[in-house]
Amino acid sequence: MARSGVTYEDVQRAIDELLTRGDAPSVQKIREILGTGSFTTISEHLREWRQQREENRDVPPPRGMPAALQELAEGLWRQAQESANQALAHYREEADRKIEEAREAAADSHRQAEDARQRETALASHLAGTEQRLETLSAELATRQADNETLRKAEQRLATRLAEAESLLQRHRDEAARVADEHQQAMQAREAEHREKLTREEQRHESAETRLMALLDQARQERQAQEKAAAGREEQQEKRLARQESQLQEARARLAEEEKRHRETDWARRQAESLADTRHHEQALLQARIDEQKRHLEDQAQRVRSLEEQLHRCLWQTPTTKGNEAEGDTDDEEKSSEKREPTDDAQ
Repeated sequence: MARSGVTYEDVQRAIDELLTRGDAPSVQKIREILGTGSFTTISEHLREWRQQREENRDVPPPRGMPAALQELAEGLWRQAQESANQALAHYREEADRKIEEAREAAADSHRQAEDARQRETALASHLAGTEQRLETLSAELATRQADNETLRKAEQRLATRLAEAESLLQRHRDEAARVADEHQQAMQAREAEHREKLTREEQRHESAETRLMALLDQARQERQAQEKAAAGREEQQEKRLARQESQLQEARARLAEEEKRHRETDWARRQAESLADTRHHEQALLQARIDEQKRHLEDQAQRVRSLEEQLHRCLWQTPTTKGNEAEGDTDDEEKSSEKREPTDDAQ
């Protein structure tokens, strides 16, 4: 709809003035004559004037007009038509060119819009994939952190148990050393006592033998001196000899008893040595168990270091820049598979 500021009559008067001057009517020239009006309004009135002129092209001129005036009017009309046709052709070419440019611009805009939609779709897909991978990595990171915390607590428990085992081993070692010292002292004391008893018995035996030899010498002397002694005196001598023999037997019996005690003491010493060997074997087993726990702790520590290295690789291999968008979903899937394999190994 045209505005009410410039009417069709104003535009028609401006067109008549232009035709009188021999100029082809155009929107710019009409506006220069009017001095006001929008190009849209003037263009609509000019289009209406051209439409009416096309409709009245075959209408005969009014009758009763003088021939000279009629010729002049026809000449002006033909000139106006030619000028209008030239201007119309020029404007049509210009309009066709602008329409073609507008079509090309619209097609270009459509292509750009389509490209923008495709880029938006690709970016949305990539963003969704990135968010999904980020969620997966976050879940894996949380799992790794939980596993790491569990391993750290297990390592602390094993370290505590190892310290307790080492403390228990040290106590066993101290106890074994104390028992060995006590046993050694007891054995030394028993050996000293046995040697002392044996020395006393030997001294007693030697004293008895000396006394016996003295009695025998005295008996021989008495027998030689008193060969003709009475039978009763000989009986007394024989009884005395019997008593001496009994004392000798008693001394031998005590010596045998001491030897038996010595054997018992030696057996007790061997039992103590066997007990010490058993203790040493138990200590060796305990040391082997401690070494096994240490190796287990080292394996656990190695597994923790491996998990930390895998987590470090997972964090640093995550695509973070727009330059990685061109690598495609195939590289992302390969990276995801490479990240999942250490998780299976860690489990």
